[in-house]
Amino acid sequence: MLDSPSSPECQLTHRFISAVCAACLICLTGAGATSEITAEDLIARMIDQSRGLSSYSELSMTVNRPQWQRTSSFNVLTRGREDALIRFTAPAKDAGNATLKVGDTMWTYSPKIRRAVRLPKSMMSQEWAGSDFSYNDLARSDKLLAYYRHDIVDQTEEDGLITYTIESVPNENAPVVWGKERIVFRSDNVLLEQTFFDQAMQPVKAMHAFEIQELGGRMLAKRMRMSDLERPDRWTEVEYETIEFDVAIDDRSFTQFALRGE
Repeated sequence: MLDSPSSPECQLTHRFISAVCAACLICLTGAGATSEITAEDLIARMIDQSRGLSSYSELSMTVNRPQWQRTSSFNVLTRGREDALIRFTAPAKDAGNATLKVGDTMWTYSPKIRRAVRLPKSMMSQEWAGSDFSYNDLARSDKLLAYYRHDIVDQTEEDGLITYTIESVPNENAPVVWGKERIVFRSDNVLLEQTFFDQAMQPVKAMHAFEIQELGGRMLAKRMRMSDLERPDRWTEVEYETIEFDVAIDDRSFTQFALRGE
């Protein structure tokens, strides 16, 4: 014989089931809240995609101007999001020129003068190696996380991948030159496009990705082109020749001795 709904045993059973259901609901709600991805999380994943814990890469760079075009080669050693050593290997007149970034500090070295020079913050917006990349662009990975607030302004899905558009606006008094950056990348962390805006919120230059493929076991753009939006005949393109991730690196690799090639 079934218990009456009003019997003490039935009421106790109902209270037990209700408590279990409520606990399950709280757990599910909490899990959903903690798993919600933020714009900052997405930016961090995109940055780490091209750097890893450490990396070694060899690249070529083509600088295009209305009257001429120049190609050079260099290699890059990175550690985390903040440290990098870049050294030119060709052409011969540029071989040995190097740039070292450790934390917020950057140095350059020229074998012609045999001296390392620490870059003041006032020079960080200048062209790097005569290209359309600035010294700030070389340092943008950790600065993007430290000095900007990020908002997802659009997302679309195609072929199983979500493409995010994020607008990054610098915090008040942040030591950056841009009024805003707009970043477009996929849910597999591949950067597709990055546009830089001046303080009047006008687009000044943009970087676009080409030939997305697996490199070093990760999906990356093989070529990235930085273009001057006011003068489209001025652009710089960098292309990966090879890249390895999570390589063993000695701490000495990010010292001024290493910068000078000693």
